[in-house]
Amino acid sequence: MESSSEELLLKFLENKNGAPKPVDSPSLNEDSPKTGDDSSITPELEVIQFDLCPIELHLKENTMGMTVTSGSVAIRKDNNNLIGISIGGGSPLCPCLYIVQIFDNTAAARDGTLQSGDELVSVNGQSVKGKTKVEVAKMIQAAKEEVVINYNKLHADPKQGKSLDIIMKKMKHRLVENMSSSTADALGLSRAILCNDTLVKKMQELQDTEVMYRGLVDHCKRMLQAHMELQQAIKAMGEVFSGIAVREPQERASEAFRLFGEQHRNIEKAGMEMVKKVKPVLSDVGTYLYKAIPDTRLTVKKYADAKFEYLAYCLKVKEMDDEECSYAALQEPLYRVETGNYEYRLILRCRQLARARFAKLRADVLVKMELLDNKHVQSLGGHLVKIIHGLSELHSKTFELCSGPQLFPVEVDLSNSAFQYKSTTPLAQDNYEDDNDDKEVEEGEEIIEMKNKLIEDEPTEMLLPDLPGDVQNEPNYDQMDNWSRLSSLCIENPQFKPLLSDID
Repeated sequence: MESSSEELLLKFLENKNGAPKPVDSPSLNEDSPKTGDDSSITPELEVIQFDLCPIELHLKENTMGMTVTSGSVAIRKDNNNLIGISIGGGSPLCPCLYIVQIFDNTAAARDGTLQSGDELVSVNGQSVKGKTKVEVAKMIQAAKEEVVINYNKLHADPKQGKSLDIIMKKMKHRLVENMSSSTADALGLSRAILCNDTLVKKMQELQDTEVMYRGLVDHCKRMLQAHMELQQAIKAMGEVFSGIAVREPQERASEAFRLFGEQHRNIEKAGMEMVKKVKPVLSDVGTYLYKAIPDTRLTVKKYADAKFEYLAYCLKVKEMDDEECSYAALQEPLYRVETGNYEYRLILRCRQLARARFAKLRADVLVKMELLDNKHVQSLGGHLVKIIHGLSELHSKTFELCSGPQLFPVEVDLSNSAFQYKSTTPLAQDNYEDDNDDKEVEEGEEIIEMKNKLIEDEPTEMLLPDLPGDVQNEPNYDQMDNWSRLSSLCIENPQFKPLLSDID
């Protein structure tokens, strides 16, 4: 039988007669009760109590399916007597010590053997078992020039560390990216922030550059389209004036219209040449806008994904550190720490890999954005110069064509059939038609004179003498009653008399 505070130990030995008796038991008391006959001996139990002393029990390591391999590396220190690693774990909470981070541009980073999550076994042949991380750091600093570290390499799969919690933290960082700090704090959204991230400003500049180029391309398209329509209109005007020149009978006027039409045709040719020169510029700007910028934007999108993943792992590490500190403050054991802290070491390895991917994509984005900036500074000025030079040449040629000899005003005899070809009929027929026209004009003038004369003369006698001279005036019907109005209308029909009598 067992209990939480004591143990009962029962030991029996057989005597010569085969009856059990207790070991090292005191003599039986004579006053103790007996059962049965005197020849049989009743077995008696002895109760022994043990005080449990505190025993340090070490739990078995929980590797979470990961494997480790042993190795050794010699790292030469830098001028600051450092190798560039940070250490975690150690006594009294964790049974092992491990590498938390490998700093950039340090001896350990250039060597590339050690990684975050690897366990430290010994330093310069001296075991670090049971030591604190401060003591191990002093052991590394005490070494001269070169440090030999024995380690256990952690073979971890990054996919194992990408849990649902990491995905949710990644999504949260994506949402918080466009929020202000005050808004995120008000919503209670914990997050990791990159300090001195100059790429955010460059991305804003890229967006502004894209908006500016898009406006420039749209404006150039509208300008070229307007010039095309203008040149078509000028060409049509030149054809009209050339047609007038062909039909104009007077030589000087015909020559003036011909030259004027030729000027319009030359202006149209100069305009089309300008469009052909400016169109490649528009194509180059379109290539920058629709190919270079989208390619950089795709790289920026991949960079942002790697950035949010790295920040998610940083936030996870911070949460696990806070958890360890809270348990240590309460002096309570934490299972994952006492079993080797493999989960934490897995997150450290995933954070290191995410940071390496993030740094690589960041470098690619910076290079592409620098190339875009150079192309923007160098090419944009050249493109604008070409556009302005093309418009200036068109203006100069148009002014030169229009500033030739003065063509207008010209004298045109509109009495003749001005816009028709010369007739081949005999001149007598023309004279006959002219005579008829003259006669019609004279007859029309006589009719107008007679009409004016009749209007001016006032009649002195009556036009209809048979009518009586005294003309009756129209009565005022507004001042009459109904009977008087009917009487004035001379209504004498008998069928109306009864009606009139009824009215009286």
